[in-house]
Amino acid sequence: MISGYVQKGLENVGLEFYNRMRRNGFVPDQFTFSSVFRACATLATLEQGKQAHCVMIKSHVKDNVVVKSALMDMYFKCSSPFDGHLVFDKALERNVVTWTSLISGYGQNGRVEEVLECFDRMVDEGFKPNYVTFLAVLSACSYGGLVTEGRRYFCSMTQDYNIKPRLKHYAAMVDLLGRAGRLKEAYELVQSSPCEKHSVVWGALLGASRIHGDLDLVELAAKRFFELEPENSGRYVVLSNTYAANGLWKNVKAVREAMNESGVKKEPACSWIEIRREVHTFLVGDKSHKQSEQIYEMILELTCILKDAGYVPDLSC
Repeated sequence: MISGYVQKGLENVGLEFYNRMRRNGFVPDQFTFSSVFRACATLATLEQGKQAHCVMIKSHVKDNVVVKSALMDMYFKCSSPFDGHLVFDKALERNVVTWTSLISGYGQNGRVEEVLECFDRMVDEGFKPNYVTFLAVLSACSYGGLVTEGRRYFCSMTQDYNIKPRLKHYAAMVDLLGRAGRLKEAYELVQSSPCEKHSVVWGALLGASRIHGDLDLVELAAKRFFELEPENSGRYVVLSNTYAANGLWKNVKAVREAMNESGVKKEPACSWIEIRREVHTFLVGDKSHKQSEQIYEMILELTCILKDAGYVPDLSC
C-alpha cells in the first residue's frame, strides 16, 4: 500500500499509512523504508525522514543497497549533504548505484567540486559509471559553467565507456553551452544530434536563449518546440515573458491568443512546506486550507512590507 501510493505521487498518503502501520505494532522492512525515504525525499520532509532512519536502525534492518540509496537521496534532497555522505561512508556494500546516488546528491545541492571529486574516486576504485552517473556529472558541469570539463565527460561516455549518449545527455550539454552563452554552439549541437526531433533539447535551447535575451533564437526554438509538443503551456509562458521583457506587447497578445485558440491552459502552480512534521500543500489562489484566512492576511502584511522596502513585482507574466 505504502509503495503503491508513493509510486502514484501520493506521498502524504503513503506516509500516513506508514504511521498507521507503526501504531498498529507492525515492524517495517527494507521495502517499507525504501518507499518512506522516497516519499520524504519528494516532500523534502527532513524530520520525518530522520525519524524513519532512527526506526530503521533500531529495527536492525539488514544493510541493503536500494535502501541506502533511497536514504542518501532523501538526505541530499532535504539539503543535508553531510548526512547523505555519512550514510555512504557507513554503507557495507557499494556499487555503481550508491556511487551515483552520492554524485547526484551533491549535484542537486550545487556542490560541483564534490561531484567531480566523487566521480574521480569512483573510477579510481574500479567502478564503471553508467548513463545516470554521467547525466549527474554533466548537469553539475552545467550548473558550474564548466564547459571544457563538460565536453570532456561527454566525449568520455563513448570513448572510454562505450555509453551512447541519450536524450537527457544532449539536453544537459545544450543547457551547459547555453548557460555559458555559447548559443550558436548549443544550436549546432541540437541540429546535429540524433535527438533533433525531441522537444526536450529544444526546450533547453529555448530556456538558454531566453536567459541571454537572444530573441531570434527564442522564436526559432519556440517554433520547433510547439511543433513537437503543441499542448505544453510552459513554453508558451516562456515565449510570452520574453516578449514582455523586450516590450513587445503585440507579440505577447499574439502568444496568449494562440494559447486560447489551441485550447492550451496554464497548469496552476503547486508548492508545499513542512511545519512541525506536517506537510501543507498549496495551489495558486487556493483557499481550501483550514487557515487560509490567516495565511492571506500574512501574505498581505508581507507584501506591504516588501513594497515599503522598494520591491516592485514583475507583472509581465
